[in-house]
Amino acid sequence: MTGPNLSTTSVLEAADAYSHLDPAALRHADSLKWTLYGEDVIPMWVADMDYPVAPAILNALQDRLTRGLGYPQLMGDPLLTRLIQEKAATQGLTDLPAEGVALLPGVVPGIFAAVHALTAPGDGVLTMLPVYHPFHLSINDQRRVVQAAALKDSGTRWEIDWEALEGAVTPSTRLMLLCHPHNPTGRVWDAEELGKLRDFALEHNLYVCSDELHADLSFADAPFESFAADPRVRGRTVTLTGPCKAFNTAGLGIGAMLSHDPALIKRLKTAVGGLMGHPSALSITMWQAALQEGGPWLAETVAYLRGNRDFLQAFLAERLPYTKSYAVESTYLAWLDVRLHPHAGDIQQVLLEQARIAIHNGPLFAPDPQKADYQGFIRVNFATSRALLTEALERIAGVLGGGVE
Repeated sequence: MTGPNLSTTSVLEAADAYSHLDPAALRHADSLKWTLYGEDVIPMWVADMDYPVAPAILNALQDRLTRGLGYPQLMGDPLLTRLIQEKAATQGLTDLPAEGVALLPGVVPGIFAAVHALTAPGDGVLTMLPVYHPFHLSINDQRRVVQAAALKDSGTRWEIDWEALEGAVTPSTRLMLLCHPHNPTGRVWDAEELGKLRDFALEHNLYVCSDELHADLSFADAPFESFAADPRVRGRTVTLTGPCKAFNTAGLGIGAMLSHDPALIKRLKTAVGGLMGHPSALSITMWQAALQEGGPWLAETVAYLRGNRDFLQAFLAERLPYTKSYAVESTYLAWLDVRLHPHAGDIQQVLLEQARIAIHNGPLFAPDPQKADYQGFIRVNFATSRALLTEALERIAGVLGGGVE
């Protein structure tokens, strides 16, 4: 877990603060999550948390507004660059040069930039399914070829299917898009898996773009390890990171691409040129504050999320036993398999219309949603109060709790 060790008092304080979220206040006009659907709908779809922003960040933003809002340090903010280097070192990216840090308006543009810069139309791009949908959008929209290997259900967790991965790669494959921690299954690839992935990339001479946006939301006992922590793959890897998931600041878009090879960063920046845009002055201030002072808030938030995760798993086991779900190792997004239920074929519509719960439907996480791959799976956002989570699960159980014949 990121941040200092937590006292029982601090965990209880966070639990108290997060347990009194007011849906009426959350449903403000600026919130996509809470306004896309009807007023009686509990939104458990898009990946942002219902929790208040860390006071340290709010204070820093208010202070920043006392100064001019001209162009920020567009050539690279020295303070933020240093803070990112220091943070990256704790995850294995030691000796990261300042020239290997480039700010982005968000992580998703970095995914598109990697595909655009490191492949050509018709080239293969390897990824593992199910996966966060901008992965396959970045491939399809830029006329590359999705080469997908489905993860396998081991009975205790989702795992990489190494035979499927070998079967998906071809001589036209140039790039592997890695999601680490993985969205939507919540896996944090362990040391053995990372080692095999590195060997695989070297064997097939692949560039790797590793999206590590959810790294700070890890529940794993071992410290998070970046894919490029191994010096063997540093020259072929671009790591994408940012604060918006961990610190609940998606409305202040910012991210960074990191590489020990500054030439690789320059290649991506040159390929997209003026199409990329740049982060705002306030987003830079936000990330600085998060890295300098946000550790205690983040640790308390992760502790509360862990409690929500465990509550969700216990509820499913007792009330929806036909639902298969493995406790996520990171993120606040649960990947539920409800294929045994009679409503698996129209699960999103049934939950929205009858339970008044909005979730993400499984086919979204495959390259062609029209084919209905992963139909009967749903992704559920549990980053809310325990009271709202309980109400949402009770609604779902009220509609789906009849189970299967």
